[in-house]
Amino acid sequence: MTGEIDLEAEYNNRARVPDHPAVMAMWRETAEAARAAHPPVEIAYGPGEREVMDLFDAGPDAPVAVFLHGGYWQALDKDWFSGIAPSFLAHGVSLAIPSYDLAPTVRLGAILHQVRAAVEAIRARAGARPVVFGHSAGGHMSAGMLSEGRASAAVAISGVFDLRPLVSTSLNKALDLDEREAAALSPVFWPVPNGSTPGGTVLDCVVGGDESAEFLRQSRMMADHWGSQGVETRYEALPGLNHFTVLNPLFDPDSALVRRLADLAKAAPSPRAA
Repeated sequence: MTGEIDLEAEYNNRARVPDHPAVMAMWRETAEAARAAHPPVEIAYGPGEREVMDLFDAGPDAPVAVFLHGGYWQALDKDWFSGIAPSFLAHGVSLAIPSYDLAPTVRLGAILHQVRAAVEAIRARAGARPVVFGHSAGGHMSAGMLSEGRASAAVAISGVFDLRPLVSTSLNKALDLDEREAAALSPVFWPVPNGSTPGGTVLDCVVGGDESAEFLRQSRMMADHWGSQGVETRYEALPGLNHFTVLNPLFDPDSALVRRLADLAKAAPSPRAA
């Protein structure tokens, strides 16, 4: 599967992008400004301290999108990403951003259980399946939510859909995956959503054009695999963007990525019909 590929170099994005602290500082600054301008409602979706999410409410009956943050299931939380909320509010779309527990405190399977609970809490509140999108680890989980019928559509940004290449890397120190568990938790091996399942059948796989060959391969592979089985898939490599700057379009309400997400949210079945 991997040949002579240096998997550590391919998947360790913080090492690959030396200026990532500056990008992440921008995330933090825009998040603080957005929370001041548009204070979110905090919703508990479980009993744990991190089982909470922020809801930036665009108004009654507004469609809802759920953003699942990245960090290889072992870093960050909802507060880093509030800065993308104004882009969605500008389109009349509410945005929910959950936190979840992190490895090695919990295993990846437990994190997926929490994310399911968060998405279901939004579905119950809105009366319809939300669009689910996410970055990196969040891209992985977004595809998983679509596979399970919990999302009306999914947009995976720089997702990892086959976890087996991570097993031999330093990223696995906290995750503690073996080959069997990595395969079992990989959405590329999960059921493909289709017309007979209750959720959506649209998956966009978006990746930065300057990301590693493995990240480009993962997104292309997922789009091709599910697309060949009837899912409406779309693959796009955004020119000049790396694993961190790939989120830049989410801060621009006029970007093609935000418009795409807003359109998917508005095309979802109306409340109480899904």
